[in-house]
Amino acid sequence: MPLSAIARRYDHFLIDLDGCLWVGEEPTDRAAEALTALREARKGIVFLTNDANHTPEEFVRKLWRVGFQASLAEIVTAGAALQFTLAGRRQDGGAAFVIGSRALIDHVAQAGLRVVNNTEFATRADIVVVGDHVGFNYVELRVATQAVLRGAELIGLTRDRTYPMPDGPWPGGGAVLAAVETACARTADAVVGKPEPGMYDTARDRLGEGRVLAIGDRLDADVAGAQRAGLDSALVLTGVTEAAEVTGAEKEAGGPTFVADSLAALVLTP
Repeated sequence: MPLSAIARRYDHFLIDLDGCLWVGEEPTDRAAEALTALREARKGIVFLTNDANHTPEEFVRKLWRVGFQASLAEIVTAGAALQFTLAGRRQDGGAAFVIGSRALIDHVAQAGLRVVNNTEFATRADIVVVGDHVGFNYVELRVATQAVLRGAELIGLTRDRTYPMPDGPWPGGGAVLAAVETACARTADAVVGKPEPGMYDTARDRLGEGRVLAIGDRLDADVAGAQRAGLDSALVLTGVTEAAEVTGAEKEAGGPTFVADSLAALVLTP
């Protein structure tokens, strides 16, 4: 199917996953058709996600399972960006306490840090990494708080308040990070995921030269991140952002370059 006039303007596309390609396990309407059309037009594609609960390999498997073609080189996760950041910032290694999934813990370990979760050294960690996972509990919040108050560096994965699920929004990593920050009466030393520009720089490095459009469903992460990275942005309304919110954003400087009901509505000819 022919691409829309908007899609024809760009050489490369940075595409968010949750709320853009799927919600839970269900693909958004005609998203697979839209992605196929981009590939047939030889557009560059990178999938950019703040979800660090899964490895890049798991995302490739899910993409294929729900009907999308993808390769490992096309996946950039916040967890992978965190691993790169930690490896570059902490040459001496050190001990880390991690709030997050097994995938996030593995990224921290692969950066060269010793993960001290569930040990007597957890409250004396050198760094506390805060993501989110379904098993988050008060004990994790207490340990993270004590470690930070004792001088640990505090690194947040994202500030996403929620992420879309079929039964409604679920709390995201930003909600967990806010709990730690509140308990410690301080803000994180760094946050790695969107809207920070590092993930966009990683994606552009993989794509090479050309005009890039970043597509997502969040004003505070996808649109804001694209702006910080100097990229055009498109907001789709299949995730957490509603049309009324977009109207308010467009009245302010720095709203999305384009708004569409879905990925398919953005890139396919009506």
